Amino acid sequence: MSILVVGSVAFDTLTTPSGSRTKVLGGAATHFSLAASFFTDVRVVGVVGKDFLPEHEAVMTSKGIDTSGIEHADGLSFHWTGSYEGTMGEAKTLGTDLNVFGSFDPKIPASYKDTDYLFLANIDPVLQLRVRQAMPDVKMVAGDTMNYWIADHRANLDKVLAVEDILIINDGEARLLTGEHNLVTAAKKVMAMGPKSLVIKHGEYGATAFFSDRSFEDGGVSLVPFRAPALPIESVVDPTGAGDSFAGGFYGYIASQPKLTPRVFRTALFYGGVMGSFAVERFGTERLENTTREEIDERFGLFRQISHLDLDAA
Repeated sequence: MSILVVGSVAFDTLTTPSGSRTKVLGGAATHFSLAASFFTDVRVVGVVGKDFLPEHEAVMTSKGIDTSGIEHADGLSFHWTGSYEGTMGEAKTLGTDLNVFGSFDPKIPASYKDTDYLFLANIDPVLQLRVRQAMPDVKMVAGDTMNYWIADHRANLDKVLAVEDILIINDGEARLLTGEHNLVTAAKKVMAMGPKSLVIKHGEYGATAFFSDRSFEDGGVSLVPFRAPALPIESVVDPTGAGDSFAGGFYGYIASQPKLTPRVFRTALFYGGVMGSFAVERFGTERLENTTREEIDERFGLFRQISHLDLDAA
């Protein structure tokens, strides 16, 4: 099965306790697509400038990712500058240059119309909804958002939530979206807005999945929340793409399976954690570029081992 991801393809300038890098390859769609490419076919819609060179595009195409939906525009690519300190749980933004991304108008190639799964990365909810409406026949829609859209573009975001199957956000975003501090209560409110299922990321502490009676094709499934841990990583170099890499591993695995079941959903959380753990070990996309499927399966086994959880449990 194929996934279409719509989002940013960008450059990041980063400072972390491990050092500094200037204009490394980044962006939500980039990290997502690289992580998902280990599980299924991936297609990308985004926009880049003249500074996005063939060598940058080759990072994705070398993994079999279809980049024919990336528009090449005059000007410079989206460029984010940030720094991390202390626990590195949150970045300090030093500069955001939208450049050609500021006028991004997603265009879906005709060859992408048979896509099975759609992922709406963190972009303006107006654009997310436009893409969703342009892809009415997809099997499933998952999406992401952030505090800015929740706080300042809520009316448009609500329209997107109403047509999503899975929402993937972090703790703070869930609380801001619902006004609830308790995540169980918050999850119920989010799913009442439209999403059939919710994944809340806890950074270095893993992720929790919440379900509704609409989560699975068979219907009538009542499940308690499922928590997947994070694997302790010895060297965290750059956490910038961790969340998008988690989403890519999670959704990529789901798209590789014939049917969404409780076991598939649980397993997908672990694979999401695996891909996020690789992403943080180098700057930008360096680690994902050099990851192998054997390493992924080995780390998945470690996740299973430390969790002591039965993915088949009711």
